[in-house]
Amino acid sequence: MDQNEVDFLKRLQATFRVEAEEHVQALRTGLLELEKAPTPAERAALVERVFREAHSLKGAARSVSLREVETVCQALEGTFAALKREEIDLSPALGDLFHRAVDAIALLVAAAGVERTTAERAAARDLIRQLGEAASSGSTAVGLAHDPEAPRSGAGGGAPGQPATPPREESIPAAGEGTQHAPPEGQFGPAGSIRIPSFKLDPLLLQAEEMIAAKMAASQRVADMHEISRELAVWQREEALRTDRHAGTGERLLALHGRAVAVTQTLEKDQRRLRRMVDEHLEAVKQVMMLPIATLVEVMPRLVRDLARDQGKEVELVVSGAELEIDKRILEELKDPLIHLVRNCVDHGIGKPEERAAAGKPRRGTLTLSFGATVGRQLEVTVADDGAGIDAEKVRAAAIRSGAVSPEQAGKLDPGATLALIFRSGVTTSRIITDISGRGLGLAIVREKVERLNGTVAVESVAGRGTRFRLLLPLTLATFRGVLVREGEQLFVLPSVNVERATRALPEEIQTVENRETIRLDGQVLSLVRLRDVLGMSVRAAKPERGGAGDGVPGTPVPCVVLASGDARIAFRVDAVLDELQVLVKGLGRQLSRVRNVAGATILGTGQVVPVLNAADLMKSAVRAPAAVRAAAVEPAAARTGTILVAEDSITSRTLIKNILETAGYRVTTAVDGADGLMQLRAGDFDLVVSDVDMPRLSGFELTERIRADKKLADLPVVLVTALESREDRERGVEAGANAYIVKSSFDQSNLLEVVRRLL
Repeated sequence: MDQNEVDFLKRLQATFRVEAEEHVQALRTGLLELEKAPTPAERAALVERVFREAHSLKGAARSVSLREVETVCQALEGTFAALKREEIDLSPALGDLFHRAVDAIALLVAAAGVERTTAERAAARDLIRQLGEAASSGSTAVGLAHDPEAPRSGAGGGAPGQPATPPREESIPAAGEGTQHAPPEGQFGPAGSIRIPSFKLDPLLLQAEEMIAAKMAASQRVADMHEISRELAVWQREEALRTDRHAGTGERLLALHGRAVAVTQTLEKDQRRLRRMVDEHLEAVKQVMMLPIATLVEVMPRLVRDLARDQGKEVELVVSGAELEIDKRILEELKDPLIHLVRNCVDHGIGKPEERAAAGKPRRGTLTLSFGATVGRQLEVTVADDGAGIDAEKVRAAAIRSGAVSPEQAGKLDPGATLALIFRSGVTTSRIITDISGRGLGLAIVREKVERLNGTVAVESVAGRGTRFRLLLPLTLATFRGVLVREGEQLFVLPSVNVERATRALPEEIQTVENRETIRLDGQVLSLVRLRDVLGMSVRAAKPERGGAGDGVPGTPVPCVVLASGDARIAFRVDAVLDELQVLVKGLGRQLSRVRNVAGATILGTGQVVPVLNAADLMKSAVRAPAAVRAAAVEPAAARTGTILVAEDSITSRTLIKNILETAGYRVTTAVDGADGLMQLRAGDFDLVVSDVDMPRLSGFELTERIRADKKLADLPVVLVTALESREDRERGVEAGANAYIVKSSFDQSNLLEVVRRLL
């Protein structure tokens, strides 16, 4: 062939590869459905379908001179024909052979035009021989031992030294012989569509996203012109009031102001047109880059089948919502986490048939993959199995054994926090290490990948009923809505999808529960943390500007942003909530591929670079952060004033608390129990009460209730310091009216002093 013919064949083979991939996937899907033991009618329809797919693929391969693909397809087609005539049965061994043949076809298609090695040709001949033997095992009339090295004569051909025996083909439409190929210069799919390689679309999406910066800059220029127009108007009024102004100055200012207004109006018009064009173009390109989740899950049935077969298990995969379309980049990043979760459910979750039968369950386990879009425009992915569930005690023991938590820490974890330990690296309940699991890395990788996408992952499990993993991810990547906040002189962007609400709280509404500041919203007590403390900002960097919210000034509302990640909610205190805007997220570069609490950066219309924060990281950092991180900024003892009553029946605790407060400069009076404390409160003048809870005659809860019921004492701050740390006790303290609740097991003098300082 001359060079033109060679080039033409290469283009034709490229077109063939696209078509062949569809046939290969259809073959795999049909084979998996056949193994589910369908009814006779369903089985006949499935056999007919895979038979036709093999036949069509054979014809397509022949048209582009890919003889090896054609020969394997012919052998596969003949075996399917024998199945169709019910001359052979679909045994597990034959099913494995079919899958091997389809895998071989996929490899041959991917390497079309590449010279095969001797070993590869031998493997292909062996596979064809096995297919021929399988087809002829029920009828000697079917001979398919076709050697790809032998010369082709008609439709059949024989192995070396054997007579050629044409395969017995069923009636197939002529279109199956490859007459539906697309022209070599274009790759056309169904009517009204055209196939374009995704790598050609990626730059278009990036360019469209870059236009957001131009849109934001245009908005900023309009704002600048408005400000110039306002200043000119003020100047004009001032000049008009001067009696000694130069002749003609007022007229020139009036003309200049008119021109500024005209330019501003033109800019506004251009900015609106640009905004519409950018938004429409970006949305159109995004839609092109949206792919159905089905393109990702199409490999899952085969994966589940192979894993189950290797472990002697029976597993049925149920998929729903795969028609949902999401950003191609999200789809690519989701693949690994999904595979890890599926492998985990098959390996750890679903037991062997005899084990399930003994537990009163069907011998075949069910693995469910479901996909959907939430109201907040997030992708919700659920991976669930109906296995034995996760043993929380085994997880706790494994976490202690791996060093992920100490025995003391593990003992304080509630069931949900205990289950979350499975996402820690090195934590595994597997008794042995296999090629599938046992190293404690799979679920850690899942969490890392999901959080890198600004998503969350959670797990629920019920003993004897199964386990459910829930992933929440953005539907699109790179561009999203963000809330712009200020902390000191620094701006930050929080993803809107994680912002439940922005609110304001009065300093007197902020209470301390278990050594942490809290606010009550919608009847629920939420932790309140300072964003600057979580981010570790220096005092200088976090210093509020003039006119800011201040730091606990009585009566001054405190801006807060409530973040939600999974089922958790935490309020973050900031200096100001400024705006919500669409932003383009940029990575921090290879050197900063993973920075805690930071997902990337964006550029505002002013040109200022602003960090985009990672909501999941912030939530975890907020939980780990100490309650009083500003101990270094505590005022000198001489500057502190106030008289405090300490009610405590334990002389040791009473003396300790008294010494801490007196060393800090406060005047302290003690009471031996709640009743004694109430009597002293009514007789004296105090600024604050520190009380134990479990005391004779009058408990700390009752003392607090009596204080709130007394008109003279109703506004007196009360701090409860107690060994009672259950959720019910904390809630009872809040309901009684306590301003702070400090648990003795985590007692620290800086915690107490910080709370007292704030309340006084």
